[in-house]
Amino acid sequence: MTEEPPSPLLIDPACLARLLGPSAGRFCVDVLPECASTNSLLLERCAAGAPSGTVLVADRQTAGRGSRGRSWQAAPEASLTFSLLWRFPGGVERLSGLSLAVGVAVVEALAQCGVPDVQLKWPNDILYREGKLGGILVEVQCESDSAQAVIGIGLNLHRPPEFDTSGIALPPVALSDAVAEVPERHEILAALLRTLAEVFDLFADGGFAVLRSRWQTYHAWQDRPVRMLREGQVEAEGTCLGADEDGALLVRTATGLERCLSGDLSLRPGAC
Repeated sequence: MTEEPPSPLLIDPACLARLLGPSAGRFCVDVLPECASTNSLLLERCAAGAPSGTVLVADRQTAGRGSRGRSWQAAPEASLTFSLLWRFPGGVERLSGLSLAVGVAVVEALAQCGVPDVQLKWPNDILYREGKLGGILVEVQCESDSAQAVIGIGLNLHRPPEFDTSGIALPPVALSDAVAEVPERHEILAALLRTLAEVFDLFADGGFAVLRSRWQTYHAWQDRPVRMLREGQVEAEGTCLGADEDGALLVRTATGLERCLSGDLSLRPGAC
């Protein structure tokens, strides 16, 4: 029997399926050499009826999107970028705190791959030693009896020789800064998908509340002084207490406890 030639793409669906094992049936993986944005394309496929568990991986995104409309810079060989569609029962209000739940899955999947000490910053940054290792972008669509989320995840595997840091609050870091040998990308993606499915099962039953204590454990700025910025202006300062059971940011300020769910709020370290 003649073996199939290896895929010319950075991700080989057959290899990924073998690594997913029994979980492979929960996913439908499509790999593209290039697209504008995996999130944008998957949102279109979601509207056309794509099943829950659809995964879209692209070697290169020409218009990748990060949080607050920023572009996502990613060199193909140096990064892993993909989007995942997942359908949840109930209305959109059931998805409060979903980006934080995704963060829990990312940290725990990377730990399974031998990458230690990865942390999270509210609401969607993945950190290593206070540098930005990756990001999460969650976009939601609603139907009468369910809500669909398209979850985009980008990780820096290797630090590219040139990286535009203008306008970036956190310095970029990569898995190569955390471990001597970066795990193979199929291994990383398989661990991420398996762990995301496990976390989504918990989230569907109990919301972010059942994952809150795990998120707090990985929260980089727990009980640390922070500044809350909106449109570049300091809105408040205080001690970050993490997130409540709905995923809202909690900061104790001089005037009391501030609770914020707004995605246009930025956090920065405060004065010690």
